[in-house]
Amino acid sequence: MERLRKRRQRSFDYAKHRFKSDTVFLCSRFEEGIGTNPEELVGAAHAGCFSMKLAFNLQAAGFTATELKTDAEIVFEDGSIVASNLTLTAKVEGIEAAKFDELVKDAEANCPISKLLNTKISVQYTLN
Repeated sequence: MERLRKRRQRSFDYAKHRFKSDTVFLCSRFEEGIGTNPEELVGAAHAGCFSMKLAFNLQAAGFTATELKTDAEIVFEDGSIVASNLTLTAKVEGIEAAKFDELVKDAEANCPISKLLNTKISVQYTLN
């Protein structure tokens, strides 16, 4: 019964389309079960934004990625997000490791969500 009282529905507007997100449970921050929490939504936004910025960087440098898969781990301590740890798996033919590293670091620093977050950001990646 207590869990039901903590449940909140959230709606988001995006590109003139209205949709309902998964149910956001306030208690899902600390318990397993149905729903998500704000930190998971921030992680999803950061992973997606980073991947888009990296794809843009690669294309501008003359490369095409056949795979960019980014996962984000948001570290939440004492009521604050203290880190966003990104893990990337990438397949990009013909790119040298140093050039890829340069483009990853630029995406890490310059994707809009990275700029928004006032926290430590790290990226670990596997190329090809």
